[in-house]
Amino acid sequence: MFQDLSEESDWGLIEQWVARSDKLLLKKLSRNDTSWADEKGKHQAGFYIPRTIREAGFFPPLTARVDKPHIYQSACPTFWPQTGEHKPSGMRHYSNKGSETHFTVIPHDLFRGLSPASWLLGGHLAEPVAGAQYWFVVIDSTSQDAEILETALDISAEFHFDILDPAKLLKARALDKDASDELIERINDAISNGTLDHLLASVGRLPAPAEIAGEARAAYFKATGTRHLDPFEMVAPGDAVMRISRDFEFQIFKGYELRRRAVEIIAALRQHADMTSAVVHGFPDLDRIFLSASQQRKNRAGRSFEYHLAELLKAGNLKFEEQAILGGRRPDFVLPDKPAMMPGADRGYLEAIILSAKTTLRERWKQITHERFNSAIFLATVDDRVSRQALDEMQAADIALVVPESLKTSKEAAYSDHANVISFKDFFEAEVAQKRPTLLKLKLKPLV
Repeated sequence: MFQDLSEESDWGLIEQWVARSDKLLLKKLSRNDTSWADEKGKHQAGFYIPRTIREAGFFPPLTARVDKPHIYQSACPTFWPQTGEHKPSGMRHYSNKGSETHFTVIPHDLFRGLSPASWLLGGHLAEPVAGAQYWFVVIDSTSQDAEILETALDISAEFHFDILDPAKLLKARALDKDASDELIERINDAISNGTLDHLLASVGRLPAPAEIAGEARAAYFKATGTRHLDPFEMVAPGDAVMRISRDFEFQIFKGYELRRRAVEIIAALRQHADMTSAVVHGFPDLDRIFLSASQQRKNRAGRSFEYHLAELLKAGNLKFEEQAILGGRRPDFVLPDKPAMMPGADRGYLEAIILSAKTTLRERWKQITHERFNSAIFLATVDDRVSRQALDEMQAADIALVVPESLKTSKEAAYSDHANVISFKDFFEAEVAQKRPTLLKLKLKPLV
């Protein structure tokens, strides 16, 4: 999820328009919302408005056309800050074709070439601007702005669309008020008592990634009433891992991170006589702190997913070994073990698996093509932004992608019609239990 910070960001512009709005619409874009911009000959030329959004009061009510009463429409003049365009946009609903509504007359270029699961963010303006009642921006899911949006709103893995209060987005980039107030009080007390160094020492080391991962699983178990991560007993083991790593664990991590970084910044700035000199002369310290924070987030996300995937393998009673060094390569997991992967090992093709784990793919999946050990290669991910081109390239390289169950069927992702993409449930039940039963440990029946 983490982008090159040198890329151009529209976030400052977005916040300006959010501040001028009384309601926001956030929608994760599906292929049907954007394919018209990439494929010639499509007549849609607009994104879908779900019925629940249409009837939520964000848009004006539809009225039937006099000449064609089965067509309902309403005018929704828009402004598009990214291009500076005003558009005579509007909604159109064909009552004889289902419940969804098209939002039409919009800038084509903004919807062209988008990554899967990109975002549409817009607002109803408190005061019209040059006749526009609404504004919209399109945020590519691989961009820095998408990272900011998803982090600020703590968007869950199951999110599709919603109407939001603008204040939620403007104020969302910190802990909740009680936690923030408690942290502020602790820092102020430490400054007054001359114990800031002691406070920094107490919060300066984040818990180990494995410890935070364990906290996240415990929080998930408590919230859902489940007691384990046995993939053979769970309906959707992949969805569980996605929720634990992307939702529960990230919340826990942010709490630890804010406490540490806030104290670090204050300690760095207090070394200078005034705020101006603190910012100017202390900039190298601030740069180091923020760079460290960014790198730590990247490392946490990758290791987190591996820890939770290992828990699935353990709970499912699979034979596996982590981070086994094989000929200069180190796959995340080998099943059943390292000796089975050595040249000349006495086994068949269906008696071993290479399983790699990557929270986000991009081009890094190509590293896996070198991990050839007379076995199938599976790549597990919770990334919903993989392009169709990348999926085709993986299929050509004989790499099967393993994704959460909801992503496999999601309209926003590109997975549903790709044969080389399977769900976690299918991986455990079909690829392991049915095709490769030797990878399962024997389960001893309890003595009566």
